[in-house]
Amino acid sequence: MFSFSKIEIRDLSISVIVLSLIFASYEISAIPLTILIVLAVFISHELSHKFLAQRYGCFAEYRMWPLGLLLGTLSALIPGGFVFAAPGAVMIFPYSKKFAFKVVRLTRKEYGKISVAGPLMNVIIGLASLLILFFYSNSILLLISRISFFLALFNLIPIGPLDGMKILAWDRKIWISLFALSIIGFIFLNLI
Repeated sequence: MFSFSKIEIRDLSISVIVLSLIFASYEISAIPLTILIVLAVFISHELSHKFLAQRYGCFAEYRMWPLGLLLGTLSALIPGGFVFAAPGAVMIFPYSKKFAFKVVRLTRKEYGKISVAGPLMNVIIGLASLLILFFYSNSILLLISRISFFLALFNLIPIGPLDGMKILAWDRKIWISLFALSIIGFIFLNLI
């Protein structure tokens, strides 16, 4: 049931490389470690959306957004600027290819759960890394937590096609809770 097309693997790979360059601040020596962190944090976000959508019977694949990759690359070059981190998204189609095809009808709640899956995964990774940091100080865990909370916070902005808009339309309490956790985690980590 869970499969990846060649196009999806290509798009995920390009997105990981570009996000790694951005989060490494274009420092060549930091790129290998950042690639591993982005693989863990970004891929888990996108696959959470994909696998839950597939569990509900939908066809779901990640697609990069070239303009988003370009905007992210350019925004990262501006000192002290806000990084635009929208390299792509999991595209969900309400059909599956079992025999010919089957149309799937998602409820508002199911669609909301699919949207919340990615940011929730980032918050979980961020909180887990933060918890471990209290017992074991490590710069890698700090970076994992920072990137996790940043991606959660960015994706929870309630505009356009971002997860935040869909979650807010489904359940305000869940959106407020995740947004608050993301802000608190992100601010706390930037004070360290």
